[in-house]
Amino acid sequence: MRFTPQGRPSFSFYRGVIYKASRCDGVIMKKYDIIVIGAGHAGIEAAYAGAKLGCSVLLLTLAVDSIGKLSCNPAIGGVSKGALVREVDALGGLIAKITDKAAIGYRVLNRSKGKAVWATRAQVDKFLYPQLAREYLEQSPGIDILQAKATEIIIEERKIKGIRSDLGKDFFSKCIIVAAGTFLKGKIHIGLNSFPGGRLSESSSDALFSSIKALGFRVKHFKTGTCARLRKETVDFSKMRQQFPEEAVMPFSFTNSRINSKKESCFITYTNKKTHRIIKKNLKFSPLCTGKIKSTGVRYCPSLEDKIIRFSDKDRHQIFLEPEGLSASEVYPNGISTSLPFDAQIDFIHSIEGLESAKVVRPGYGIEHGVIDARQLFATFESQKYPGLFFAGQVNGTTGYEEAAAQGLIAGINAALKVKKKKPFILKRNEACIGVLADDLVKKGTNEPYRMFTSRCEYKLSLRESNAALRLCGLGYSLGLISKEDYQKIEEKQKLIERVINKLKNKRGKGKNKQKNLFELLKEPEVSFLSLKKEVEETSLAVAMEVEITAKYEGFLRRENIWLKELKNLDRIKIPKVDYSQLPSLSKEVVEKLNKFKPVSLGQALRISGITPAAILAIYNCIKTKKS
Repeated sequence: MRFTPQGRPSFSFYRGVIYKASRCDGVIMKKYDIIVIGAGHAGIEAAYAGAKLGCSVLLLTLAVDSIGKLSCNPAIGGVSKGALVREVDALGGLIAKITDKAAIGYRVLNRSKGKAVWATRAQVDKFLYPQLAREYLEQSPGIDILQAKATEIIIEERKIKGIRSDLGKDFFSKCIIVAAGTFLKGKIHIGLNSFPGGRLSESSSDALFSSIKALGFRVKHFKTGTCARLRKETVDFSKMRQQFPEEAVMPFSFTNSRINSKKESCFITYTNKKTHRIIKKNLKFSPLCTGKIKSTGVRYCPSLEDKIIRFSDKDRHQIFLEPEGLSASEVYPNGISTSLPFDAQIDFIHSIEGLESAKVVRPGYGIEHGVIDARQLFATFESQKYPGLFFAGQVNGTTGYEEAAAQGLIAGINAALKVKKKKPFILKRNEACIGVLADDLVKKGTNEPYRMFTSRCEYKLSLRESNAALRLCGLGYSLGLISKEDYQKIEEKQKLIERVINKLKNKRGKGKNKQKNLFELLKEPEVSFLSLKKEVEETSLAVAMEVEITAKYEGFLRRENIWLKELKNLDRIKIPKVDYSQLPSLSKEVVEKLNKFKPVSLGQALRISGITPAAILAIYNCIKTKKS
C-alpha cells in the first residue's frame, strides 16, 4: 500500500471510480477471497475481520463518502446494545474503537438498578465517525474499496463465483457477504409521495434484490424511518432540560484507558396536545395510516404517528435532542420519527416548546426495505443452500448499528475461515449476546425488525456489558483478531480481580462486622467497594466494578444457573389455562403473541419469535404458584 507523506493512503482514479491503490500497480483485482457488498456497520466489520485474518477483500459501496454513515441517530450503545459493542470489540472488531475516538459524550443508563445491568451509551460526532471508519479500512492491508453497485450474484452449480456490477465488469471471489442495509429495493415515503431509495437522495439496489429473490430466497419488506434534522442555531435550548454527559464512564474499547474529553450536552423537550392535534389532522396523508406502507415497522422505535395512535391516552411524548457533532449545524430530535408530508412536519415541529422557530434542514421519512428470512442461514450467517454466500445486518431483519456490526463481524470471520478451510466460529447463547442474536435469527426468524434486549438472554447476568472482554478476548486472540499484548492486558485484569477478591475473603471487617470477611460484607446493599478499597489495593474503575458485581450478584448467578437446568426440560412443562394479561411482568408484545399462537408447553412458547426467556420464567413461576 502506498501512503502520502501525511500517512494517509494514496488514491488513483479509474473511469471515475475512487479506489485504494493497493495491488496490481493500481488496478483493481478481478479475483478476491471475499467480496463484501455494502459499507455500513455490518460491511465495515465483515471487511476488516476478513482482511485481518489474511484474506483479500473487495468492499463495494454505492458511495465511498458514505462508509460508516450514521443513517439514524448519532449515538452508539445503550441497554443491551452496549454489550454487543463491547463483545465486538473483545473479538477484534472496530465499532468500539471508532466510537471512543468520535465520542462527544457518554452516559450510563440503568444507574438506578444494579451494576450488572448498567449500560453505556455514547453520543458521537456524526461526521467524524464515518471519516474514522474509512481510515481504518483504508489502512488495512488486504482491503480494496470500490464505488460500484452490485447488480447480480453469480452462482454456478450452487458454487459462489462472484458478482456482476454496474460498471460492466464482473468481480470474482470464493465468498460473498451481502451487507446492503436498507438498500435492497428500498422505497422512501414522505407523505403520499414515494420513490426508490436506500437513504434520502441515495439510490436503492433493486437489481441485487431481484438476484437474491431469483436464487430462491424467501424475502419480504420491513419498515423503518427517521426524523427531520433541525438547524441548531434556530432551536431555543433555554426552554429545554439540559442533560450533561458523565465523567466516570469506562470507554467502550478495552484497549482504551480513558474517554474523550470533548463533550456536548443533550436536551429534552416534549410534544403537547397541539402537536397531537396537528398529527391527527394530517393522518389522512400518512402512508402508514392510508395503507400505502404495508411492511412491519420497528415495534420499540415507532414513528410519532404510531405513538399518538397507540398511546392515545398520553398528552405528551419525550423528545431527546442529540448533537450531531462538535461543529455540526444540525441536531437530531430523537422521538419524532415521521413519514408525514413535509409541510405537516414543519407544523408539528413548530408546536413543540423550544422548536417554535426551528428550521428543518432534512425532512423525516419512512423507508421500506427488502430483507431475507434469516432461518435460511446457519449461525455463521452463511446460506444453507449456497456455501460461501453470507448475509449480515439489516438484510437479516434486524435494526440498529450494533446488531449490524455484530453480524458483520461473525460473517467476516466465518467467510475467512471458509476460505482457509478451517472450522466455523459459532458463539453459543451462554457465551455472548451475539450468540443470542444469531441463534434467535436463524432458529426463530423474525416477523418484525429485530432489536437486541437483555430480556432475550437466559444468561443476562453472566452476559453483562462489563465482563465482555473477560469473556471473549481469549476467543478473539485464538482467532488471530486480538494482539498478544492486548490479550495479556485482559489476563492481567482477570488475575487482579481474583487477587482482590481473595484479599477481601481473607480479611475480616471491623467492629460489629468482625464476624464477616470483607467479601461477605461487600454483598450488603449499602456497602460499596469504594468504602473497602483502602483495605486491599488501589484498582481501576473496571476492576472495582467487577469485584463488586461478583460479590453482590453471587446468589443471583447461582439461581440463574439453577433456572438454566430447567430450560432443558421446557417441553415437558405444560401450560395450563393462563390469562397472560394478568401477569404484570409480560410486555404487550409477549401477551399478544402468546394469545395468537396458544403454545401448549413452555418449550413451544420459547420457540415463538419475540418470546423472551424472561417471559418464560414469569409463566413458569405462575404455573408453580398455581400448583402449590
